Amino acid sequence: MTNKELIRRIGELKAKRNAIILAHNYQVPEVQDIADITGDSLELSRKAAETEASVIVFCGVHFMAETAAILNPDKVVLLPRKDAGCLMADMITPQDMEWIRREFTDTPIITYVNSTAEVKAMSTICCTSANAVSIARRFAEYPLIYMTPDRNLAMYVAKFVENKVQFWNGYCPVHDSLTPEHVLKQKEKHPEAVFIAHPECRPEVIELADQVFSTSGMLKFVEESDNEEFIVGTEIGILHTMKKRAPNKKFYPAWDLMICNDMKKTSLMDVLKALETMKPRITVPESVRIRALDAIMGMLQGQ
Repeated sequence: MTNKELIRRIGELKAKRNAIILAHNYQVPEVQDIADITGDSLELSRKAAETEASVIVFCGVHFMAETAAILNPDKVVLLPRKDAGCLMADMITPQDMEWIRREFTDTPIITYVNSTAEVKAMSTICCTSANAVSIARRFAEYPLIYMTPDRNLAMYVAKFVENKVQFWNGYCPVHDSLTPEHVLKQKEKHPEAVFIAHPECRPEVIELADQVFSTSGMLKFVEESDNEEFIVGTEIGILHTMKKRAPNKKFYPAWDLMICNDMKKTSLMDVLKALETMKPRITVPESVRIRALDAIMGMLQGQ
């Protein structure tokens, strides 16, 4: 089938199934283009919570589809590629969380949404890169907060709160791979460009940034900014959306190899097969879902 035929068939099945297609900003361009909504983890979590669709096709990675399933137990949540995982999410286990809870009693545990349902269920609250600082500030009366699993996000948050921030030693391999040397090389090539970085980047990279945003924050910034050129410090999939939203501006990846292979797994054919077979379906055991729901709803409230 050609892409045109795939898109037509996906549209027909989407209507038949009363489905909505959600796609993360890091997905391949053709998948982003067929999505009803593209966004970062926070935006897509909100939309998953609000949708009236019967079926949610989540073009992202496993923890994102799990989050949608937690929020929508009565809906069918499909992840077109069940093997699309997240290396950061795999860096912390429920057993690790048990250790944290023993060692840091009476300490709020703020868990990045890039985590498994079981880990979310053992957390005080979840956060995304877009709202991590505001979530942390809710616990101003505590001398210590603990953040999992991303050390770089935790170190970024620590700059904006009075609490001591302890953290798990996880990281996103894509963002953590970006070095100051990569950034400085691009700055030398494009001296007029503004460097925008994701808070999952290393602290020494954040120090070089003109602005720090989640992916949705980046998109808003480049649309509204008077600047014409940008060096973008996040997964390169977002450049597609940036070029669509601000076609007269120029965008340069901070490093060409900032590629998440898991995010790139989903194809149009995978989306079509998911709608045809209604598989792979993502579900979360109710005992886990209820506890994880509390942490996720805490993240969504007041945002």
